[in-house]
Amino acid sequence: MPPADPTLDVERSLLEAGAPVVIGIDEVGRGAIAGVVAVGACAIVSVADAAPAGLRDSKLLSASRRAAVEPLVRSWALAVAVGEAEPAEVDALGIVAALGLAGRRALIRLFEQGVDVAAASVILDGSHDWLTPALVSPPRVITRVKADRDCAAVAGASVVAKQHRDALMIADHERWPVYEWAGNKGYGSAGHFAAIAEHGATERHRRTWLRSVPPATVTLPISV
Repeated sequence: MPPADPTLDVERSLLEAGAPVVIGIDEVGRGAIAGVVAVGACAIVSVADAAPAGLRDSKLLSASRRAAVEPLVRSWALAVAVGEAEPAEVDALGIVAALGLAGRRALIRLFEQGVDVAAASVILDGSHDWLTPALVSPPRVITRVKADRDCAAVAGASVVAKQHRDALMIADHERWPVYEWAGNKGYGSAGHFAAIAEHGATERHRRTWLRSVPPATVTLPISV
């Protein structure tokens, strides 16, 4: 049985309880060994309009379907934004703090578009609130496991973030094609590890993550 479409049930309950805006948030690239970690944010102020047709968690959509749905999300939402943390920031801060940094940058971009972030209710995908510690004056944050599957605003955030990050990895592939980032998007495929073994790591790699690669898998000719 195919997964059900995400609904606006949670968003509706928050809006009816008095939230002037609901922001769905999801991350992309958390487990990659190269490239940014990206956090998408999708703000809505009404559930009167149905979510875009075909909207799903980005992981459940083909590349062509994501490309078709993403502009629909941008037209449907009050505003969308993506924040990033660079590979060097992931290395320096750790992935959890880097997620918070990227999330803060996404919320700042929503604020710059006129979204009342401080008064918002935020639906954060997952069970761990990595966002609140990164904010000086955090809004209300509700964590929800599988929110990217069940909540339309969070699914919208996941699609926007995935499209954004994939475009960055494809652009980086043009500069460093041996790592096959256009295909693996910075994740640890066999070809990616083999390229690191032969050519070393680039500035786009999360070098602290490469230290944990088992020696039997790849030998790294790099100094970090």
